[in-house]
Amino acid sequence: MTDRTTYVSLPGLRARGWSNAMVDAMLGQADVQGRDPRRWSLAPVRLYLLARVEAVERTPEFTESATSASRGAAAERRRRAVLAAIRAEPVEVPRLPAAELERRAVRHRHLLGARGPGGLGAGAMVRWQVGYLRHALSRYDCLLDGLYGATGRAEAERLLRRRLYEAIAAAYPHLAHECRRRMEVER
Repeated sequence: MTDRTTYVSLPGLRARGWSNAMVDAMLGQADVQGRDPRRWSLAPVRLYLLARVEAVERTPEFTESATSASRGAAAERRRRAVLAAIRAEPVEVPRLPAAELERRAVRHRHLLGARGPGGLGAGAMVRWQVGYLRHALSRYDCLLDGLYGATGRAEAERLLRRRLYEAIAAAYPHLAHECRRRMEVER
């Protein structure tokens, strides 16, 4: 029987800040494998010599890997927190009479510098209205703060867009088709 005070198990390594990849790369094979006497399990218990673990923990490679792993874990926690905030945030769409919504949508289009034929094509007013309402809800974009690069940013943006278009469709049922179309296009 091995002396458990001179060995560290895989859960013990995780508690010390090791990831599975770090264990495989830096420690390799376990020093001792056997059955856990405290509970029945088909999987053998892998034990690593404590002196070897501590020696590796003093190397610069371990420090660099542990720092990188903790940064990755922190980024993942930020991503999950932002997604939870987006899911929990109530979306309040401005409720406007139809004529006022049309007037604001046309004004918004002209403020953006859109040029083109004076007459409305089929569905143009609906597109303009959804565009105006989406712009009016742009204050919710601040929910994405804290996500940098590829750390869940695209997923969070898709979720936020979906929530905003769903809220617009719920507030203005006649715009629901255009909102669904935009959700498909902006995937």
